[in-house]
Amino acid sequence: MSEDEQRAEGGPGPARRAPVWLILGVVASALVVCCCSALIGVAVAWSAGLFDPR
Repeated sequence: MSEDEQRAEGGPGPARRAPVWLILGVVASALVVCCCSALIGVAVAWSAGLFDPR
């Protein structure tokens, strides 16, 4: 049985790619999480006085 025949019968084939909007959504949410965590870290460091000159 050839590869084309297996695909026609629904056999194993290449994985179906996710839609572009889903990939962009995952990337955007990862960027939001990274930026927010960086801002929180800077705010905590600022409130702890780590940016004050000694």
